[in-house]
Amino acid sequence: MKLALIGFGQAGGKVVDEFLAYDASIDNGFVEGAIAVNSATADLAGLERVPEENRVLIGQSRVKGHGVGADNELGAAVAEEDIDEIQAAVDRVPVHDLDAFLVVAGMGGGTGSGGAPVLAKHLKRIYTEPVYGLGILPGTDEGGIYTLNAARSFQTFVHEVDNLLVFDNDSWRQTGESVGSGYSRINREIVERFGLLFAAGEVGADDTVAESVVDSSEIINTLSGGGISTIGHASEDVETDSGGLLSRFGGGEDSSNEISATNRMTSLVRKATLGRLTLPCAVSSTDRALVVATGSPTHLNRKGVERGRSWLEEETGSMEVRGGDYPLPGAGEVGSIVLLSGVTDVPRVKQLQGIAIEAQETGEAIRARSQNDFASLLDTGNEIDALF
Repeated sequence: MKLALIGFGQAGGKVVDEFLAYDASIDNGFVEGAIAVNSATADLAGLERVPEENRVLIGQSRVKGHGVGADNELGAAVAEEDIDEIQAAVDRVPVHDLDAFLVVAGMGGGTGSGGAPVLAKHLKRIYTEPVYGLGILPGTDEGGIYTLNAARSFQTFVHEVDNLLVFDNDSWRQTGESVGSGYSRINREIVERFGLLFAAGEVGADDTVAESVVDSSEIINTLSGGGISTIGHASEDVETDSGGLLSRFGGGEDSSNEISATNRMTSLVRKATLGRLTLPCAVSSTDRALVVATGSPTHLNRKGVERGRSWLEEETGSMEVRGGDYPLPGAGEVGSIVLLSGVTDVPRVKQLQGIAIEAQETGEAIRARSQNDFASLLDTGNEIDALF
């Protein structure tokens, strides 16, 4: 799947940087173009792989390259004001080769959470290609302002993109882990899962063709209903091989190995679905799903994918469950990627909605009290004036 990646804010830029490294490591070419947008000069300078000409500094007239200070309303405002500068960078991407745009942003910061929905709305107005979001939710221990930013901007981001893929930091932080190492590991986790999904439809340099192809249309159709999506991944080490595609049609494995491969893949689909998702949810609330078997070609088989797909149909209650494989010759493992799209029973999102409602009610109460206090102050001032 050919993507234009646009990282908005500090977290978004770092994840796009990581996507570029991953794409190069697997020699796949699913990243057609990469752009980083930020209001802080230092954050852009810290990137390693996004081309210099595709690093866009916004809000210079207001914040002088120092960032918006976790103010997502200001982040949205500077994105609106400088949208033409962002568009100039997008114009350098060969859009005619694209399958979709992916706008990546941390939902806790000011620039990303405020600006990403603005950009998504702009792209959808101009282009016919789908515009997806990859939203990274802050951990609850990162501070109240970041959680509040996520609560305020999450629903807006969902509304402005064709589908919002979500990664929840809260579910992936490890106890005792430093902030720096924690974010680096989490970024790799994000890229491994979403990168495998997006790479599945692209044929690599070795020209190995999948037995049951997962191309960009399968991914687009799975994401087409909008809403929120999450990804699960599970893998298992196997002996490396060079058998290729033909070994899966006979001669490469005896019947016992075939049964073993089938059972392994079915188990991996279950583990990916019921294990740690990028955004924990009730699997039964899934609207559409996609299963992708990945790894060593000899250890992938059609029956295992089909059984896994049938199991996922029962688990989700959805008739829109697609499946296929993505062979990786020489890989020392076999795995499964499961995309659950249109999920609705998501505890973390319900928590954010509650925070947003509470913040709105509190804000209205504070404004009403301030207006009353100000009116009382004016009345007191008038009474004092009347005495003189």
